[in-house]
Amino acid sequence: MPSRRALIRRPSPRVADGLVTHVERRTVDPRLALAQWRAYGEALRAHGWETVEAEPADDCPDGVFIEDTVVMFRNVALIARSGAETRRRETAGVEEAVARLGCSVNWVWEPGTLDGGDVLKIGDTVYVGRGGRTNAAGVQQLRAAFEPLGARVVAVPVSRVLHLKSAVTALPDQTVIGYEPLVEQPSLFPRFLPVPEEAGAHVVLLGGAKLLMATSAPKTAELFTDLGYEPVLVDISEFEKLEGCVTCLSVRLRDLHT
Repeated sequence: MPSRRALIRRPSPRVADGLVTHVERRTVDPRLALAQWRAYGEALRAHGWETVEAEPADDCPDGVFIEDTVVMFRNVALIARSGAETRRRETAGVEEAVARLGCSVNWVWEPGTLDGGDVLKIGDTVYVGRGGRTNAAGVQQLRAAFEPLGARVVAVPVSRVLHLKSAVTALPDQTVIGYEPLVEQPSLFPRFLPVPEEAGAHVVLLGGAKLLMATSAPKTAELFTDLGYEPVLVDISEFEKLEGCVTCLSVRLRDLHT
């Protein structure tokens, strides 16, 4: 049966030094960040997900944002190569973790750059944000890795936010959701639903009608409830200060058969 595993990594003691690009730097409380990370993991486990911890990367302030290190398609793991050079050391522990889980491991090579946060998968369609952290060579290498497996890769321009998934994610019915001022070409998506808050653009599909999302988007949570979904709220305020969101803090491995 398909797996329900989520790869996570505890925040570095240096998490407050994480990179910021499109927001002003604010003070991050490392102890609160650790408590919020633990609550995030508890929320996943409470809804049937097995969490798998990658080796800590205490010398990498952004290491908790594990989604950026690897992209999964079926049982194939594509190890990313960040456009932020200081983040490239984060991949070693993740590579070991996915290999232990039985994934086939591939890599993005120079001159390609790719951050996992730039990749949104909806069925067999893989949208890739082409912008600050992911370049054309990275998109080409992702296409070469996944198209033979049946993926359809669509490049999407990104310049208003850090990553594609900072602007859009998708609901279980494959409707793309986004905070419209940050979405450059909503027409690229077959179905697009604008949401009233920036943080409301980010959901993790827990299964069934359950959506993991941030407490900072109450109006969007109400909208999703009206649509028949069941929001599961987590406070990730310290990570939001670093341009993080609920998707950044895990890699969901849904297509490993156990």
